[in-house]
Amino acid sequence: MARVLIVGAGVTGSLCAALLRRQTSRPLYLAVWDKAEDSGGRMTTASSPHNPQCTADLGAQYITCTPHYAKKHQRFYDELLAHGILRPLTSPIEGMVVKEGDCNFVAPQGISSIIKHYLKESGAEVYFRHHVTQINLRNDKWEVSKQTGPPEQFDLIVLTMPVPQILQLQGDITNLISECQRQQLEAVSYSSRYALGLFYEAGTKIDVPWAGQYITSNPCIRFVSIDNKKRNIESSEIGPSLVIHTTVPFGVTHLEHSFEDVQELIFQQLENILPGLPQPIATKCQKWRYSQVTNAAANCPGQMTLHHKPFLACGGDGFTQSNFDGCITSALCVLEALKNYI
Repeated sequence: MARVLIVGAGVTGSLCAALLRRQTSRPLYLAVWDKAEDSGGRMTTASSPHNPQCTADLGAQYITCTPHYAKKHQRFYDELLAHGILRPLTSPIEGMVVKEGDCNFVAPQGISSIIKHYLKESGAEVYFRHHVTQINLRNDKWEVSKQTGPPEQFDLIVLTMPVPQILQLQGDITNLISECQRQQLEAVSYSSRYALGLFYEAGTKIDVPWAGQYITSNPCIRFVSIDNKKRNIESSEIGPSLVIHTTVPFGVTHLEHSFEDVQELIFQQLENILPGLPQPIATKCQKWRYSQVTNAAANCPGQMTLHHKPFLACGGDGFTQSNFDGCITSALCVLEALKNYI
């Protein structure tokens, strides 16, 4: 039985796992490892420590589908809509640029429900707090080391974490990346920003006419969302949640600052945008060091194969673009490259 490891439990990794399971007739052992404590990657949904039903999307806020991808990736959208994982965005988002023919969707159970759906479909063994540090060749297999626990062996590997994290891996993999590939990978760049989730007690009122708002005049804050309102799941039993995304310049400037300092600065600026906001009962500050791809890998659409036998490839939005369709494109390209080796 072939042993397959997918590193990264974000959209590309989870979709690779689901597609691999669906398209492979022979039995295989499929594992997904992620260094975080839950799945989602940059489509993560945080929960209030006081009420797990009070949630906030700290990464992607909604999914925009263009007419081109509505046709090209129709089966993916149809599946998620049929399962109730996606629904059309109907709540007002002020300052949102809407292009003709675009459709916008939200995930009522939180944006990470997309990833959880694909992981469930894949039947993969999913492990969190598995931080890969080294990949070595051992007798035509891959030996994968992580920060804790013994190394494990696999026949095929797909890396879907941000490209800079691929370049940080130690072991034989450093010699397997050609000079040309290394230059392509080193040219991939990302923007950085912070997200702050605020959780409130049930019955708290946040009286604004919008569910989300793009801010253009603030040096710190770029986007604010009343998250439960955005997802159309307001309830008297569950408190509201607020999500704030900072600007990229703020994120870059404060990248190595403490969460406490960053949170305090965001609160100060939030007071200018939403004065008199009630006190939250819990907060969650998230640093997105690798937020969105600003420069994707050139001349390797969708994926980059680093080794053929045994197979090792990398995929993700670093090889396409930072949106849901970019991740679908990458997963399909990885599967196409992988199918001759499985």
